[in-house]
Parts: sequence; C-alpha cells; structure tokens
Amino acid sequence: MSHACQLSYNKEFITSKKAVALIGATFFILATALGSYVRIPVPGSPVPITLQTFFVLLAGAILGRRLGTASQAGYMLLGAMGLPVFQGTSIGAAYLLGPTGGYIAGFVAAAYITGFLLRSDRPGMARIISSFAIGSFVIYLFGALWLIIMYRMSLTNAVSAGVLPFIPGDMAKVLLASVVYSGISQRSKQIFSS
Repeated sequence: MSHACQLSYNKEFITSKKAVALIGATFFILATALGSYVRIPVPGSPVPITLQTFFVLLAGAILGRRLGTASQAGYMLLGAMGLPVFQGTSIGAAYLLGPTGGYIAGFVAAAYITGFLLRSDRPGMARIISSFAIGSFVIYLFGALWLIIMYRMSLTNAVSAGVLPFIPGDMAKVLLASVVYSGISQRSKQIFSS
C-alpha cells in the first residue's frame, strides 16, 4: 500500500465533533435499549437480568462522563416519552415507576461515575475493572433504594432480591467490558474527548 493510500485510509471519516458525539450517544441509547431485550427472569426478584449494564459501563468509559451521562439520560427520556426502548408490558413513565425504575436512574449516575473514574489517558486494567465495579455498585444502590422507597421492602429484602442475584452476572459483564475497553481506550479518548 502506498504512503498516500495510508494517509487517506487513516483520515477521520467524520470530522465534526458534534456529529461524532451525536453518533456515539445514539449508538449507546440503542445498545442500552437492545440490551433490555436480553432478559432473564430471576426467581424471587421483580428485576430481571439484562445486558444493559454492559452498555451503560461502556457508555461512560468510551464516551466520557458528560456524553456517557447524556446517552443514558437520553435513553431514560425516550422511554419516558413512550418510545419502545424499555422491555416489558408497561411503557412510558409508568415503566419508570416500576421495580426497575431505580436501576434505570442508576444508569445515568453510573455512566457519569465510570467516565469520571476513567478520565485519565492511560488507565490500567486494575483501574478499569475497579471503575466498572464501582459503576455497577452505583446501579445496585439506586435500584435497592428504589425498592425500599417505592415498594416498602426492608433493606435485607431489597439486597436479597435486587442486588445479590445479579452480582455473578454483573462481574462477568464487568470483566468483559474491561477487556473491550482496554483494547479501545486510547482511540475512544481521541474520538470522544470531553
């Protein structure tokens, strides 16, 4: 391959930062929505296992704290407006009042915190894994508090039904997301600098 071809090949396809930001946020809104359709019911819990948290963590890491937060807030807003981004029988704002509403609010906070923790230029694998684990904890915190406040669950019941069943699967998602992100972290920071 000639030097001229290499230069044209490496040139950015889209040069507008606003267009890149919009494409990135839209991708993670759609990915989070599609992740809700990978749904495994958990016996004794009103909350199913989904693939959403995988995309939430990557949204914060790849897009950065501001744009990652915007993507998850956009997901929540589109769902509240009645677009079919939530999986289940309820639609719109009614879905957010259901048992998963706290977790969805936690997506917004987790994307911000994950992006904030991974803002350095060269995070090592230990930092990536711990940042994603903290992001998962934030989602658990919002979800459990929602179950306590809205569903009058005790702390023990909220943790038993809304946290413990999800830890093994979420740790697997944390590890997988960490491997994915470690391979693209430098490039994503160039593209989505915030």
